[in-house]
Amino acid sequence: MKVLKISLIASIVCSTLLGANAFASSHREAPNITRFPTLDSTDFYAFNSYEAGREDYVTLIANYIPLQDAYGGPNYYAMDPAAVYSIHIDNDGDAIEDLTFQFNFTNELANNNQGIALTVGPADNQRSVSVPLKNIGSITAADQSAANFSESYELTLVKGPQNSGSATALTNTSGAMFHKPLDYIGNKSFGDSSAYASYAGQFIYEFNLDGCASPGKVFVGQRKDPFVVNLGKTFDLVNYVPVEGDSAPGAGDQGGFPGGITQSVDNDDLMDKNVTAISIEVPKSCLTTQGNGTIGAWTTASLPQARILNPNAKVGKTEVNGGALTQVSRLGNPLVNELVIGLKDKDTFSTSHPKDDTQFADYVTHPSLPELLNILFKDAVNQTLGTNIETLAPTNFPRTDLVTAFLTGFAGVNQLETVTPSEMLRLNTGIPAKSRDMQSAFGVAGDDLAGFPNGRRPGDDVVDIALRVVMGRLCYPIPVNGTDTDLGLCTSDDASVGNVPFTDGAPVDATMMMDHFPYLATPLSGSK
Repeated sequence: MKVLKISLIASIVCSTLLGANAFASSHREAPNITRFPTLDSTDFYAFNSYEAGREDYVTLIANYIPLQDAYGGPNYYAMDPAAVYSIHIDNDGDAIEDLTFQFNFTNELANNNQGIALTVGPADNQRSVSVPLKNIGSITAADQSAANFSESYELTLVKGPQNSGSATALTNTSGAMFHKPLDYIGNKSFGDSSAYASYAGQFIYEFNLDGCASPGKVFVGQRKDPFVVNLGKTFDLVNYVPVEGDSAPGAGDQGGFPGGITQSVDNDDLMDKNVTAISIEVPKSCLTTQGNGTIGAWTTASLPQARILNPNAKVGKTEVNGGALTQVSRLGNPLVNELVIGLKDKDTFSTSHPKDDTQFADYVTHPSLPELLNILFKDAVNQTLGTNIETLAPTNFPRTDLVTAFLTGFAGVNQLETVTPSEMLRLNTGIPAKSRDMQSAFGVAGDDLAGFPNGRRPGDDVVDIALRVVMGRLCYPIPVNGTDTDLGLCTSDDASVGNVPFTDGAPVDATMMMDHFPYLATPLSGSK
C-alpha cells in the first residue's frame, strides 16, 4: 500500500511537471531561438569514442535545425552561411573555453552559382531556364553531377577565448575542401538507405591538428534525430500515466504501476524527424592539454550583430551582415533551459557564457517548478490518498543534488580540476568507453560510469534520467561499480517520490545508433 501511494503521488506530480513544458531537449527551447531555426541547437553529445580501435578519441556532436520532416522540400535544410557554429572545450575548470572548433558554411548553386539550366522551347524560340530543384537526376557515391546545390565549410580551431584567442584553419588531410552531403531527398534521388549511407560516408573527413600526433575526424550532415520523447501526449495535458507500468522496462507483464505507461517505440514522437549533425572526433590528448583529464563542453551558434536585408534579393546576396559576433544559441546539458531556467531568463541563458552562470544560481539551488507543483497539488494529493504529506517537492535547500548534477560535476567522476559552478557537459576522458551492446541507457544511475551525466552518449535516456534527478533520485543510493552508494547530497527523507521509476514510455538505447563515427543513424528518406 505504501509503494502504491508513493507511485500515485509520483504519477500526479510527474503529470503536472510534464504539462509545464519540461521536455524538448532544446528543440525550440527559448522564445527568441524559435525565430532562428537554423541556429537552434537541439542536442549536444560528448563521450569517449566506443568504436573498436578508437578508444583514445573523444566524439563531440552538436545537432541543429530541429523537427526536420524528411519530405521538407524543395529546399530542405541548409545551414546559415552568416552564422558561426562552435563546439567549446574547457579543460582546466575556469568555465572559459580553452579550445573552440568553429564551423563557417558557404552555400552555392552549380555552375558558379548560376544553377543548372535546361533549354526549353522549339528551335526558333528557346530559352535557357534555371531549374527549381536541388537536383535534376539521381545522385550516387560515384556520380554527383546531377546536384544543383552544395554546401562547404571552413573548420577553425581557436585556442583561448573564442573572441580573443589564436585561430588556426584546420585542413583536410586529402587537401580538398570540407563539404556537407545533400539531405536525404528520397529514394528516387539517392536509392535506398544503404545507397544514401554510402554517398554520405564520402563526406567523413580526416583533418590535421597542429601539435597533435593523430588527425581528427569530421562529418556534417543530416541524421535521424537521436532524441526520443513522448512529445504529443505530454503536451496534451499528459495523456498517459508517466510511471513504468511493467515490472521492468520492456517486460510486457503489466506488473508495475497499474495503468502506468509501458515502453514502446510508438511513444516516440520524433521517430519521423531528422536533424543536422556537426560531428568531430579528436584524440583525447589534444583536448586535455591541462587539468585532470576531465573536460567541460558546450555548443553555441552566433550571428553578426547587424543584418540589413536586400530589398532585391538574389542568390548569395539576400542580406549584408556586420558587427560583433553575437551568440544566440547555447547548449551543454540537456533539458536545462526547459526544465530549470525560468521563462523570463531563457533568452538570457541562450546568450550567456558558463563563466557567468552564477546569475542563474537560484534556479538550481531553489528550483521554482517543484515548489509550484507542491503549492498547486499538495492538498489534492492529500485529499485523494487520505494522507497528511507536508510537501511533495524535495526539501533539501539549497538543492545540492542539482548543483552537483548541473553546475559542478561529481567528485571522482566528472569534476574538473578547478571547480567553477557553471552549466556544461562534463566528461572524464579517463573512464573507459563501453561498447554499444554493454551500455546502460541510464548511464551512471544504471551502474555505467561511461554514460550521462559523465558526458552524454546518443543512447542515454536523458528524459527519464533528468526527470528522476529533479524529483530527488540522487537523495537515494545509486549503484557504483555494482555497489549501492550514498552520494551524501541529500537523504531519502528529502524526496518522498525520489525512488519512483518516472518515464515517458519512449525508450532509447545505443543499439538504435551506429557503433562507429559519426554514430547517429542514417537520416529518414523524404520519399520511398
